[in-house]
Amino acid sequence: MDVKLLIDAIVRQTTVLIAQLSTSAGIRAPLSHIADQVFLDLAGEIEAQGVTRKVAADMFGLALRSYQKKVQRLTESATVRDRTLWEAVMDFLSEQGSVTRERLFERFRRDSAEDVAAVLNDLVAQGIVYSTGRGPTTVYGLSSDADRRRAVSGARQESAQAFVWLSLYRQAMSRRELHASLSLDAEVVDRALDALVRDGRIREDRGKFRADTFLLAVGAAKGWEIAVFDHFSAVARAIAAKVRRGSPQSEADDVTGGATLTFEISPSHPLRAEVRGLLRKVRKDLNDLWTRVGSYNDEHPMPEGEKELVTFYFGQNAEDADSNEREQE
Repeated sequence: MDVKLLIDAIVRQTTVLIAQLSTSAGIRAPLSHIADQVFLDLAGEIEAQGVTRKVAADMFGLALRSYQKKVQRLTESATVRDRTLWEAVMDFLSEQGSVTRERLFERFRRDSAEDVAAVLNDLVAQGIVYSTGRGPTTVYGLSSDADRRRAVSGARQESAQAFVWLSLYRQAMSRRELHASLSLDAEVVDRALDALVRDGRIREDRGKFRADTFLLAVGAAKGWEIAVFDHFSAVARAIAAKVRRGSPQSEADDVTGGATLTFEISPSHPLRAEVRGLLRKVRKDLNDLWTRVGSYNDEHPMPEGEKELVTFYFGQNAEDADSNEREQE
């Protein structure tokens, strides 16, 4: 198996997906943190697999010292020890009230200008920090408490609730564990937890929050991000499980795996309606089964130790000849 070829292809396809998401519906999502976040997450996961830092550094094509310095740079500010650069910039703005871009860069001169600029862009994009002016004399300051509360409310809060709900359906966690596992502000996570508990969608048991069910209705206007993430993560987990078992090839009796079939049809094809209706048909059949399973579980509760999660994923993409040609270009 050519693993490098497979990884390159997955990275390319994932990059296309990120590009589409970042520009969807006129959104211009900030991407300055992507490369650094991917490096940190990948490095952390590799080390979690038992790989030493020396070997991990070699996998990234870095000397051990360069690897360690990069990890340290991305996890804490070089100017303020034991604080992330994001936190250090926030603290500095809180102390000063408002400062010029020139003063900020001078204060964090031991950090790279690109890192400081990326943090400022993220803070402004999230509405946590405001900016006025241009160039070195641009003034930055913390938004008011009211502005910050608005920045984490509304649609973003609804999306956060969906992410928290799904995370707790996958695994029971304490408040602290949830803070650590999600790339969300602690305040956003806490608000989501409170709302989910009030609605009865999650419950707290001996310091752990858990969700017995998770459902995002078809056509929901809010929280669609979690539906995308849920499907993407289901596919990724299934592939990872197959690879971990050392037998990524398919077997007749598989309970973990997937299949991809592409139908070639034309507008006049006699089976066109049947093929294009597969998504609707499979979704209906699965929803019926899911409802029957849920009804049985309500009448016959399962002990936690006996619960088995079976995640079935499916999807459909209809492309015409023009879209295929555009993708190849």
